Amino acid sequence: MATQSKTLIFGATGYLGKYMVKASLSMGHPTYIYVRPTTSATNSSRLQLLEEFESMGVKVFQGELHEHDKLVSVIQLVDVVISTLPVPQYLEQLKIIDAIKDAGTIERFIPSEYGNEVDRVSALPPFQAVLDMKKRIRRATEAAGIPHTFVSGNSFAAYFVDYFLHPHEGGDEVLVYGSGEAKAVLNFEKDVATYTIMAANDPRTCNRLIIYRPPGNIISMQDLISSWEKKTGRTLKKTYIPEEEAVKLSETLPHPHNIPVAILHSIFIKGDQLSFELEENDLEASNLYSEYKYTSIDQYLNLCVVDPPKTQRAAFA
Repeated sequence: MATQSKTLIFGATGYLGKYMVKASLSMGHPTYIYVRPTTSATNSSRLQLLEEFESMGVKVFQGELHEHDKLVSVIQLVDVVISTLPVPQYLEQLKIIDAIKDAGTIERFIPSEYGNEVDRVSALPPFQAVLDMKKRIRRATEAAGIPHTFVSGNSFAAYFVDYFLHPHEGGDEVLVYGSGEAKAVLNFEKDVATYTIMAANDPRTCNRLIIYRPPGNIISMQDLISSWEKKTGRTLKKTYIPEEEAVKLSETLPHPHNIPVAILHSIFIKGDQLSFELEENDLEASNLYSEYKYTSIDQYLNLCVVDPPKTQRAAFA
């Protein structure tokens, strides 16, 4: 594996982007970010984060994605490009792909995915539209002949633990989608970022898909709730959302509010993340990087008991 590749990250000030920057730095990679220009309207927390990144040695470039020549010139400075752009900007990655193709120097591109495996599952229409955008970016990357790695990271543990269990609020109620028996994969965001940086510099993952399915992170809603009750000594009141109700909400809620319920249906009612078996040629992160000690969902819940997180909410596609 290369250990000092220069890495450029898009979406660095976003939810997963912050983890990605820190993972890149922790593994010794010269790290660059490309962000929207700061203005007088830029919020103070974003400015503070950019200052923190610069103090850590991150090289910050400011520009818009439509500034093609600037984008090409920045991309030519690095070896690896990683995108963590959020749902509303998924198709903006077509501009990044065009710039990478014109730069002609990139050894690896990882587009923004980190969720369900888009080529092997289907979902209710609001979520399927998101998956289709991700597939469009995959196909454009392949058509451009860009060395790439596609990442199926499944679900963010910190986000969903906060979403369902509200550990920082000490709540005693929880929503359960469907029966709560469907299995999902909840990966700690720090581990998702670490696996991604490792995969971006691994020749074995070039032009391949890698799936993040560590066995210690496979869990159902019922198991998650039961574990939390045992750790906190509290009994949670469960309110069930039947599948038919979730489907109806996905059809009647206005866009984009219909997307989250369609995602919850896919992950926690249908169990899409475990709906297919890994095949012999599939790459699975915890097997490929067995030396890395990921945080299991049980370990993460222990951390929440000691120090409840205050997770920044974001669209969780």
